[in-house]
Amino acid sequence: MSDLTATFTVDATPAEAFEAINDVRSWWGHHIAGPTDQVGAEWYYLVPDIHYSKQLVKELVPGERVVWEFTDGYLDFIEDKKEWIGTTGRFDIAVEGDQTRVTFTHEGLGRGDECFDVCYDAWTHYITVSLKGRIESGQGTIRTQDEDKAAVGR
Repeated sequence: MSDLTATFTVDATPAEAFEAINDVRSWWGHHIAGPTDQVGAEWYYLVPDIHYSKQLVKELVPGERVVWEFTDGYLDFIEDKKEWIGTTGRFDIAVEGDQTRVTFTHEGLGRGDECFDVCYDAWTHYITVSLKGRIESGQGTIRTQDEDKAAVGR
């Protein structure tokens, strides 16, 4: 099984990318509760009627890596509502020439999983558009709830 992955390069420093990744509200969604930038912290993401997830910040290596463990969750649009539980979100940051490469991997979520297509679409947007934009301009492109509903076919 190959894990879901999204990668981009950006004209920014690894430190700038790291800071943006940890400012999760600015690129993933405003419905986030809890600290997202402290090892051992738990935080929650919610899109009402579609998606809930609880993340534990497992690792923060400034300018190099951010790792979250998905410890609880509910995906309303698939049969296995708890599919994300036990998976990991990992951001690897590296210098590539005069740019910075950010690679996000949702470890444990692969092509054979029920939410892969919808989750691939969502993560591709949030990582390669919203997070990248947040690093470049200071502002992400967060989907509205109606856009999220359309993405899951509601």
